[in-house]
Amino acid sequence: MVYSEIINILEKRSALIRDSHIVYTSGRHGCAYVNKDAIYPDTHAVSSLCRILASHFTGLQPTVVAAPAIGGVILAQWLAHHLSEGMRSTVLAVYAEKNLNEGFDFRRGYDKIIEGARVLIAEDILTTGGSVSAVVRAVRSCGGEVVGVGALCNRGAVTAAHIGFPPELYSLIEIPLESWTAEECPLCAQGVPINTEVGKGRDFIAQRLNGNSGY
Repeated sequence: MVYSEIINILEKRSALIRDSHIVYTSGRHGCAYVNKDAIYPDTHAVSSLCRILASHFTGLQPTVVAAPAIGGVILAQWLAHHLSEGMRSTVLAVYAEKNLNEGFDFRRGYDKIIEGARVLIAEDILTTGGSVSAVVRAVRSCGGEVVGVGALCNRGAVTAAHIGFPPELYSLIEIPLESWTAEECPLCAQGVPINTEVGKGRDFIAQRLNGNSGY
């Protein structure tokens, strides 16, 4: 029932895209996409998804929810809200920001909030796990204890080993992500139009028109 509820929420917001020619942030091509940006404007949808996600982690007793900016910030707020209700104690929400070394740091005094805290890390879409892995390192460097990682969707078959071995890794849905380089993409070979509304399709086409194969 919970799984069907999740799928219903995503489909209602047209956030679950299948059978389309997508260019991912990595530059690889595929045919499935979860458009998180279609979900965020609907606070009821975001709240519902985070309520389900929070219920999985209540038993771990996190005291802080942390997320990489920008994608996970909204989720961190709603997760902390529902965890606070479920645990009947205050759970704080903070976020980490990218630094010049392609890692993440906690600024704005958030590093002090992380210190000594039981931290749940929130992410919207797991593709390679790179951002989450960097936040795991940032939490630990601030003296926080990572108790788990929660995501809306795991589309890259990311495992705990990919992201620093958190004790718990859970996503609401998993979508197998078959992808190809532009050169080996069968959709390109078949002349299937690229979706320019989501992902990096618009940028890919612009690069090609400018004679730059930067993807």
